[in-house]
Amino acid sequence: HVQLVESGGGSVQAGGSLRLSCAASGYTYNRNCMAWFRQAPGKEREGVARIATGSGNTYYADSVKGRFTISQDNAKNTVYLQMNSLKPEDTAMYYCAAGTPPPSFELRDGWYPAWGQGTQVTVS
Repeated sequence: HVQLVESGGGSVQAGGSLRLSCAASGYTYNRNCMAWFRQAPGKEREGVARIATGSGNTYYADSVKGRFTISQDNAKNTVYLQMNSLKPEDTAMYYCAAGTPPPSFELRDGWYPAWGQGTQVTVS
């Protein structure tokens, strides 16, 4: 049974930075992908970034490329999302997810069966 626990959300002014953390437990961590998704009120859930936990390969949505960085600490079974140059449109609930998406489906939420409870990010 996979357990994912996010932390690090909060309120920040535009241009600021936040770092989200996702602690994973309950399964063989390095045989899967970990990803961050977000959902703003009234909008569909959007994939933000994913990391292949074995190789460290990363993939980003165009909307966050150059501003967000996903990384991992395998010793701690933790994935991070460093968010810089934040914009008001980044405001959303951010979720950590675990799964094994095939190529071309890196940020399709249907390939991620395990989800955390979410952490709110507000940019004003």
